[in-house]
Amino acid sequence: MTKNIFIFIILFYFLILFQTSFLVHFNINGWTPNLILIILILTLFLEKPTNKNAIYVAIICGFFWDIFSETFIGFHILIGLFLVILIKIILKKYIRPIIFSKKNNLWTST
Repeated sequence: MTKNIFIFIILFYFLILFQTSFLVHFNINGWTPNLILIILILTLFLEKPTNKNAIYVAIICGFFWDIFSETFIGFHILIGLFLVILIKIILKKYIRPIIFSKKNNLWTST
């Protein structure tokens, strides 16, 4: 668990540096790609429904995003946590998870 958090901290530190220093020059119609938000949503959709890694990722993403932005500290943390909780509720309530069955090597629904 702590190993994953440490890896997320290093990953998001380098992603936010890359996003704020390099990707700013490659905007499309005034929009810059937001790698932090993309990785947060991918982590949320690719984790098991019982894991809580997306909450930790939201806190880490929001913290680094707040440090390198002009808003007050905590704004993006709250946005990330709200997004994660909302999507987790929607996934839990309305979408059945698909798992890989080792028995017959087919995608099956639980």
